[in-house]
Amino acid sequence: MKNLVDRVAIIGMGCTKFGEHWDKSEEDLIVEAAYEAMEDANIQPDQIEAGWVGTLTSGISGQALSRPLKLQYIPITRVENMCATGQDALRNAAFAVMAGAYDLVLVVGFEKLKDTGYSGLPGAANSVIGAGNTAPGAFALAANRYFHRYGAGKEELARISVKNHYNGARNRKAHFQKEVTVEQVLKAPVIASPLGLLDCCPTTDGAAAAIITRTELAPQFTKDYVTVKGMGLAVGPGTGRMDTDFDFTSFPETKAAARQVYDQIGIRDPRKEISLAEVHDCFSITEMIIYEDLGFSEPGRAKADIDAGAFTLQGDLPVNTDGGLKSFGHPIGASGLRMLYEIYNQLLGRADERQVKDMKLGLAHNLGGNPGSFTCSIIALGHQ
Repeated sequence: MKNLVDRVAIIGMGCTKFGEHWDKSEEDLIVEAAYEAMEDANIQPDQIEAGWVGTLTSGISGQALSRPLKLQYIPITRVENMCATGQDALRNAAFAVMAGAYDLVLVVGFEKLKDTGYSGLPGAANSVIGAGNTAPGAFALAANRYFHRYGAGKEELARISVKNHYNGARNRKAHFQKEVTVEQVLKAPVIASPLGLLDCCPTTDGAAAAIITRTELAPQFTKDYVTVKGMGLAVGPGTGRMDTDFDFTSFPETKAAARQVYDQIGIRDPRKEISLAEVHDCFSITEMIIYEDLGFSEPGRAKADIDAGAFTLQGDLPVNTDGGLKSFGHPIGASGLRMLYEIYNQLLGRADERQVKDMKLGLAHNLGGNPGSFTCSIIALGHQ
């Protein structure tokens, strides 16, 4: 892929509080996130030349964005790519900006899940492959296989949940702002063994937004901006449980997308070169496997790094400093942009007690689907 480094700048971002918004509509959430982003970027709605909107379950066209914001008669594109939707919306918008098609673009990701009864990613459309297939069940297969191969156990998974709740308790926009203990995680009701309730991310409402432009134009709007360093997207074969050789202890899509980004930036030692990572912890085992697939831990060594506190706020590579999906929540279309919102604020020194020292490069990682049938998106942000 051709060099993407520093060609696109994010000049403003916004994010609603994630949670159970029974008193707000999809439109309310979109307006709140978008107007925070526009205020941050010092722009007005009539300056926006094009829009991209990411959502899995809501809206049938770009009108999901144009109606609430009154962005009439400009091009707006709706994007859906499972849990990678929000990041893929920004990725497509960034390509348009780089190409010179537009100077100033709005990207919004949103989801309103609590009012719909939505309870997680559906099984495959095929009645045989999808029979009895749930997201917790699919990732429980990964947990059991990983435990068998590497000797880890539920306590390591519990420490991931404890870490993310600790971070979320320090984030006023997180769905869950409460710390939990290892004992509470281990004693929580079992959802799909070995995963318990506190190993699983919640069903959540929310929206997040970004304003992007070409980097040379950014100073016209604000002095506080960050640049896109690299973008990767990898889509797997979709065979899932049909593939008897799939071992569930690694996600090839994550490795493929990471290679794209690392090659663009020239990263050779991600554990040392990345300041902060936001990863797709839909389940605690997912985060554990992602550590290894992104090169933060050697295969089978994530257990030792978790036990050593390597990925806590005080560790050498903080992960999910805003609480992650587990504590911040997972409104599917918004999650990827929410991750970028955290990295953006960390790079600008706005993260308060969660602030990472010497912040230089942040990596946001999304997975969509179930093991063996993933879409993976990775975007890296930094200073120019």
